[in-house]
Amino acid sequence: MIELENVAYSYGGGELLSDISVKLAPGSFHFLTGPSGAGKTTLLKLCYGALLPTAGVVRIFGADVRAMQRDDVAHLRRRMGVVHQDCQFLNHLPVAENIALPLTASGRDAKAAEADLDDLMAWVGLTERAQALPPELSGGERQRAALARAVIMSPDVVLADEPTGNVDWDMSQRLLRLLVELNKMGKTVLIATHDLSLIRAAKVHVQARVLRIANRRVQLAGADL
Repeated sequence: MIELENVAYSYGGGELLSDISVKLAPGSFHFLTGPSGAGKTTLLKLCYGALLPTAGVVRIFGADVRAMQRDDVAHLRRRMGVVHQDCQFLNHLPVAENIALPLTASGRDAKAAEADLDDLMAWVGLTERAQALPPELSGGERQRAALARAVIMSPDVVLADEPTGNVDWDMSQRLLRLLVELNKMGKTVLIATHDLSLIRAAKVHVQARVLRIANRRVQLAGADL
């Protein structure tokens, strides 16, 4: 589904990632960890085609990213839900409309879309904030809204960059369960996080693999959780 083969990425004249080979199989669940500045966000961007490798090959759904036109990459991204660490919203639209933007763009049936939106808003605890504008949201509320927007189209792949970084423990567990449920539906999930407690807590919900970035390379950090 997503495959990196001998991938390297250089930034500012220095090599950030080197000789990385990772395969995210359909229906797999992975955590990506490592110290701050190790390249977790960069690796995620390589996985969804926002960055091109300086060496090696990145394949998304079997297609070589280097061989794709911009429209091809945009088309593939419709099958991917991405939660950015610095999530951006349209500040003039209420949070509910921001979350529903992918549904609106896809032309989904209005009634079905409304039901999906209501369910998801309740799951991430934002029902009472549906009409709030993004600048009125706390950091944790913005993170929850970003996750809801990323998964509302039930994408084939979910890539999340520190999705629980600004939420309390109870909500982080709730968001984790949402990602686990998507995984049980066959979705591929990759979560970048520095929260080892979250990774340990995941073992009661899902069989996952932990990838660790160290010394510019990705290592498998132990057996199945």
